[in-house]
Amino acid sequence: MLKASKNGWALSLLPILMLAALTAEAEPVPKLSVDKALPEKSISQAFTLDQAIDYAVANNPDLKIAIERISQANAQLGVALSAFYPQVTARMSYEHSNNPAQVFSMIVSQRDFGANSIQNINNPGYRQNFRPEIIGKLSLFRGGQDYQASKAAELGIDAAEFERASVHNALIEAVTSSYYAYLAAQEAHKVAQDSISAVTSELKQTKLKYDAGTVLKSDVLSLEVQLAEAQNAEIRTANSIELAKTSIANLLGLSSDQAFTVAPSSLPLTPPKLKASFSDLLELAMVQRPEVKAAAKQVEIAQLKLKSEQGAYLPKADAYVSYGQNSQSPGFSSNKDNVTAGVMVEMDLFSGFNTRQRVSAAERKAVEARETERKIQLTIEQEVKMAFLKLEEALARLQVTEASVLAADEAFRLVTEERRAEVVTVTRYIESEVARNKAQANTIAAHYDALSAEAALKKAIGDWN
Repeated sequence: MLKASKNGWALSLLPILMLAALTAEAEPVPKLSVDKALPEKSISQAFTLDQAIDYAVANNPDLKIAIERISQANAQLGVALSAFYPQVTARMSYEHSNNPAQVFSMIVSQRDFGANSIQNINNPGYRQNFRPEIIGKLSLFRGGQDYQASKAAELGIDAAEFERASVHNALIEAVTSSYYAYLAAQEAHKVAQDSISAVTSELKQTKLKYDAGTVLKSDVLSLEVQLAEAQNAEIRTANSIELAKTSIANLLGLSSDQAFTVAPSSLPLTPPKLKASFSDLLELAMVQRPEVKAAAKQVEIAQLKLKSEQGAYLPKADAYVSYGQNSQSPGFSSNKDNVTAGVMVEMDLFSGFNTRQRVSAAERKAVEARETERKIQLTIEQEVKMAFLKLEEALARLQVTEASVLAADEAFRLVTEERRAEVVTVTRYIESEVARNKAQANTIAAHYDALSAEAALKKAIGDWN
């Protein structure tokens, strides 16, 4: 097993932690209730990487939001399909008037017209009319607008599904990177603690030798400087552990005050490998990435909405039926009921340029959707290229650091023998030990960097949909 590190590489953890933290939306993480969300034992458990991923998939608020958007898209489809069903309305109206024309209409509608009704037609006096009725309406044709809107709503469900897959893909990569960052920070902290122990022990012995007059004051001061550096590294690595754990908690959908631990994990025996060329990976990404599929659906949706707006130039036809009664009292009598049925056709001749502007806006939306699709493809190409190069770099660094460990171990062995023979200074001995620890730490960091780079490449090609 490799020992852990000192301080130099602790800063390299910060970009990983920041990337993982920024993956989640910058909105407050809801505080879960133990009795309403999950049992206490599941919150205080030690998460392995697989368990952390499963928990995040079940509880991350970003993924829950994406799932709710699928439900919203289903509801939008229901709204669009409602245009193909009859619309039924019940209403009650009351009128009171002495207008001759209206009073005459009331008399006829109430079926009270008689021979004497015409005599007082100019001065009929006041009369009232109660009319309860039920009205049914069915759209027969709206220039294809309803059909195009329903098809766009169906594609909206597909687009929402792809957006959920995109969030799922990014979430797994973020959890994986945060998990490795946490383990790497722990290794760095162990190295810092080992360095403190080693320097402290050597400092005590050197002070005794200085008191005995066998070493110089400069040796004591050099060790004190080394101790301060090791303590500084210990502080920074301890903070890196907390930062990584906070990032993991955010991705798991836990508040910062909820207790959980990260299960220790040993490094894989074999490092990751590049199994395909960049061109093959890019082609795979264009097929698998949900963002590409969602953008293609948005282009189709924009085209359907454009056709829907163009349908406003065509005539519209509606069928309707009304059943009710007219009476001077609120009571209902089938002897005074009235039924009206018909078909109405209308067409906008001039709408103040409203239709033209709506069509123009839909055309611009269609162009925007196509450009957005192209932008997403370019972004994914860049992402795959960067992930590919970073994995190549991480694997190369891993080979170099593994070679450096052998050299550092041999150098430390030789310096230790020279130290026993008292032919080297204590400062040289400590520098050799620090160099060995740093080489070992760099190897561990490079291994975790390679694993994180592999996770980023899997996300770039859409392996975690």
